[in-house]
Amino acid sequence: MKATIYDVAREAGVSIATVSKVINAKGKISAERRNQIFAIMQRLQYQPSAIATALTSKQTYTLGLLIPDIANPFFAEVARAVEDRGHQFGYSVIICSTDNKDERVERYMNVLKQKRVDGIIIGTGFDNQTMLEDMSSSLPIVVIGREVSSLQVATVVADDYMGGCLAAEHLLTLGHKQIAVLTESLLISSSRERLRGFRETLGRAGLTLLESNIVSCRNGLEDGKARMIELFRGEERPSALFCFNDLLAVGALQAAKESSIEVPSALSIVSFDNTLLASVTSPSLTSIAQPMDQLGESAVDLLLGQITHGHDAKQRILLRTELIVRQSTAAVQSTSTL
Repeated sequence: MKATIYDVAREAGVSIATVSKVINAKGKISAERRNQIFAIMQRLQYQPSAIATALTSKQTYTLGLLIPDIANPFFAEVARAVEDRGHQFGYSVIICSTDNKDERVERYMNVLKQKRVDGIIIGTGFDNQTMLEDMSSSLPIVVIGREVSSLQVATVVADDYMGGCLAAEHLLTLGHKQIAVLTESLLISSSRERLRGFRETLGRAGLTLLESNIVSCRNGLEDGKARMIELFRGEERPSALFCFNDLLAVGALQAAKESSIEVPSALSIVSFDNTLLASVTSPSLTSIAQPMDQLGESAVDLLLGQITHGHDAKQRILLRTELIVRQSTAAVQSTSTL
């Protein structure tokens, strides 16, 4: 028969309230007494009930994380950082992969609410503002990787605008003038900011980014590949391409290979994120690096600040992006087909 909190209290000669305080790290109880109670719990193989803990402390020590796709290396690395940071403070993390679909987001939000999570980190697209407003009024929320200016929620974002500027500056330095971009949905603030930084930097150099060279698609490898094959078949093929994530860039590499276009001699490619993918492709990808560990860790820190200390819910952390130059970019060749 499994041990209960009553068994632990009886063995320790204390009340169940005292055992509960030890479990939840509350109350003025000496370290010696705490250690004694923990030793009894271990000997009896007592496992505190998450439900009981929630009822007594109003906390479940669980966090929710909504991301578009756990198969995307960027979100996988961010999720790992969130998990590791949460575990440092005794929190478990429930990861939900939404595929950027509103119905999935809504379902997962309801599930997380039913499970009484202490807070939610949202890193996915979500159009149902009413539901998000309702959730944020009753539960600590941090949005990661994008802005939600209409809501009083904390955010952690990379400097997407500067990342776009850095990508454009690099390609301009290499002499490229015929340039295209492969974007994720421009409904997402991070994509809009990357495009804005890229376009404005070209503009300062006297170049215009043609609307026909702004190719928007879903964020998958196959989508990027298909759209780039279409672009490469056009009359004026670009000499350089800026992809808004590493998966899209891998798709572009595959499209170039199938189209007999050499990278980087005939086509330079800059990606965004700098996940593990960027260093293992052939050629390796020049990439705008996001600090993925910092994104995940900072999101957890902001969330726990709200949960445990009642910190301001409108805090915003902006993290630096940087250019990592590898093998996928080179100076424009005069023999390129433009």
